[in-house]
Amino acid sequence: MALVPPAAAPAAVAPAPAATPVRRKRRNKRSEETIETILVATEQIVLESGASRISILDVCKLANVSRGTFYRYFSSQDDLLDSFSRHKRDRFHRALQEAVEPFADPDERFDALLAYLERYLEHGNARRLLLVAPDYALSFFKRIFHDAVVRFEDVLRPVFDAWDDRLGARIDRELVSEMLIRYVLSEQLVSGSTERHSLPRRVTRMITTIMGAGVVRTRR
Repeated sequence: MALVPPAAAPAAVAPAPAATPVRRKRRNKRSEETIETILVATEQIVLESGASRISILDVCKLANVSRGTFYRYFSSQDDLLDSFSRHKRDRFHRALQEAVEPFADPDERFDALLAYLERYLEHGNARRLLLVAPDYALSFFKRIFHDAVVRFEDVLRPVFDAWDDRLGARIDRELVSEMLIRYVLSEQLVSGSTERHSLPRRVTRMITTIMGAGVVRTRR
């Protein structure tokens, strides 16, 4: 192949400017601990003052981190609140999974789920969040609703399988899971009873009513 004479060589093209490197959030153990500390401080401030009054300076002071450290992991106040929402959602789902995982028996697994929900309603901060930050709380509940239904369907799969066998038909799993989530959310707004430890009895009655009303799908 003939070589192009030097005089005919095309003019050198100036190299494109190097792209600005994207700063990535480190996720080593120390970073995770720092993030957790910041999110714990965020929750404390939100529960005391509401989401609209939260400030990065207050979060840094309570978490005992510098602003530089804060901005290493969060780009803004909105990013912080968004991460806080995901953190609360993931923690709820992880605790739910851990509560039912030890139980292979379907009835025991369902009882474990009800016991977890009762503890959540009794000791969780959802009611407090509704009082101090109602707009944020309602937005959070709406945001996680669909994902929560999917998670409930997943952890209750052995339970639904057992119910299918007993009824000889397929339970509408999405509907039952949705009803459970809506029940829990309604309890956050208006408690249906002052009787302690009544959730298992009331939910069991609700599920029995749903099943008796024919909330099933014909097996394919």
